[in-house]
Amino acid sequence: MKKALFAAVLAASVSIPAVAVSQDEPIRIGILVALEGAFAEGGADGVRNVEMALQEVGFEAGGRTIEYVVAPSDTTPDTAVRQARKLVEQDDVDIILGPLSGSEGIALRDYAKTVPDITIINGISGALETTWVDPADNFFRFNLDGAQWGAGLGTYVVEEKGWTRVATVAADYSFGYTNFLGFAVDFCRAGGEIAERFWVPLGSSDFGGVIAALPDDVDAIYLGVGGTDAINFLNQYQQAGSDTNLIGGTIMADQTVLTSRGRAKDALIGTPTSGPLAVDNTDEAWTSYVQRYQDAFPEDERFPAPSLFGVGYYVAALAAIEAINEVDGDLSGDQAAFQAALGALSLETPLGVVELNENRQATGTVFINEVVEDGEGGLTNQLMATQEGVNQTLGMTPEEFRAMGLPSRDTPDCAALGGAG
Repeated sequence: MKKALFAAVLAASVSIPAVAVSQDEPIRIGILVALEGAFAEGGADGVRNVEMALQEVGFEAGGRTIEYVVAPSDTTPDTAVRQARKLVEQDDVDIILGPLSGSEGIALRDYAKTVPDITIINGISGALETTWVDPADNFFRFNLDGAQWGAGLGTYVVEEKGWTRVATVAADYSFGYTNFLGFAVDFCRAGGEIAERFWVPLGSSDFGGVIAALPDDVDAIYLGVGGTDAINFLNQYQQAGSDTNLIGGTIMADQTVLTSRGRAKDALIGTPTSGPLAVDNTDEAWTSYVQRYQDAFPEDERFPAPSLFGVGYYVAALAAIEAINEVDGDLSGDQAAFQAALGALSLETPLGVVELNENRQATGTVFINEVVEDGEGGLTNQLMATQEGVNQTLGMTPEEFRAMGLPSRDTPDCAALGGAG
C-alpha cells in the first residue's frame, strides 16, 4: 500500500488539541461516532478502523505525536452537537472525525460555523444538505453523499433485471431521503415507475403495517433502511411470507446486515445494491487494506471485511494525516493552511482516488453489487458494475439539480424525470 494510505490510517484513529501551543505537543483528534442506536455495530467498526490506523503509523504524523478520544453518539443531532462541544471545550481537540449518521452531519455542519478554528472531517454521514446547502468552510466530506451512492442502481435494475415498477420503503430522515433520491433519479430517468412510497422512522421495530400495505403488482421493493432496522424488517418480511424481489439502498446489504444472526437475511440473495465499495474489488489498495483489517482483529471481533461505516472513518483519517503531513504538523493560524491542504488533496484511498469540489464534497466511484451466497453458509456482495467520477449533482448542472428540490418524501418527482409515480 502506498505511503499516503498508511498515513491515512493514522489520521482515522487519532485525536488533536483545539489549539496547538507548541510543535512538541501532541495533536488531538476527536472521534465522534454513533455507538448507540440502529448503527451501533457500524460505529464500533469505525472505532476498530481508528485503532488499526494508530497501530499502523505508530501514533505519529507531521512530526508530532497523535492522541485521540472517542465521543459516542446515538445518531441524533442533539447528542452529536453536545458531544462535539465536549470534544472541543473539555477534551481540547483540534480535529473532529465524524459524525456517522445523516441528520448528525447537518447538525455538525452548523456547529462547525461556530468553531472556525476547528476542522471537522466527516466520518460517513451522507445527507445531501450537509455540504450542498450553505456549507461550512471547515467541514470536509471525503465520502460520497447518499444520493451519489445511489447513482447507477436504477438503470441497472431496469436494464439488467427488467424491473420497471417498484414500491419503496425508506427511513424517514435526511439520509433516507438522500439515498432514495439517488436511486429514484436514476430509476425514473431509465423509464421506471414508482407505484407507492412508504416512510418509516429511524430505529423502527415494527414494520408489520408497512409490509401488509405493500402492493402486489410491482416487480420489486426498494428498501432504504439499514442496521438493526434492516434486520427487523427482514425478519418480519419473512414471517409475513413475502417474496417480492428486493432492491437495497446502500446500507441495506452492508456487513452489519449480512453478518447478522438468523436466516431472514437470506431474502436478500439476488438483491442489487449500490454504494462506495465492493468487497470483491481486486484493486491492490482495497485488497491490502482488507487484509490488514483482517489481520488486526480476531475473527470473532470484526466483520469478514470492513463495513461501509468503518471504511468511511478510515478514509477520513487518511485525509487528516495527509493534510497534517502537508503542513508539517503546524495547525496554527486558525488551521487555515491545514484546511487549505485538505481541500486540495487528491486522496488515494482503498476506494480509489477522491477529490473535493468547491463545497468540500467528494467525487468518486460508485459500485453496483448483488447479494450472493459465499459458499460457506453466509452471504456476501458480488461486484456487477462501476460508475466512475460520480459528482454531487449526479451529472446534472447545479441549476438542474437545484430545480428538483431538496431530498424529501416527495422529491424527486418521478414524472418530471421521465418516469411515473
